[in-house]
Amino acid sequence: MTPVHFSFSSAFMLGLMGLTFHRTHLLSALLCLEGMMLSLFIALSLWSLQLESTTYAAAPMLLLAFSACEAGAGLALLVATTRTHGTDHLQNLNLLQC
Repeated sequence: MTPVHFSFSSAFMLGLMGLTFHRTHLLSALLCLEGMMLSLFIALSLWSLQLESTTYAAAPMLLLAFSACEAGAGLALLVATTRTHGTDHLQNLNLLQC
């Protein structure tokens, strides 16, 4: 495994571990998800550059567009949760109660 592949896989795993072990605030969970998406974007961009093919050139931009939509929806949920519950702690949120 090259150092470049190791750094991107470790960045993805760091985001995944932050998402699984440090789930106190909704904002920290969203930041971990965004870090995972950015590491996937960079890895997919480098993969399409290494293949030197134009058929995979649009895939990183599509992933970046989905990541932007995910970030917008996550921030909208963060604002709505903070307005209704007064906090963004994930332990205080109960999905069975509205």
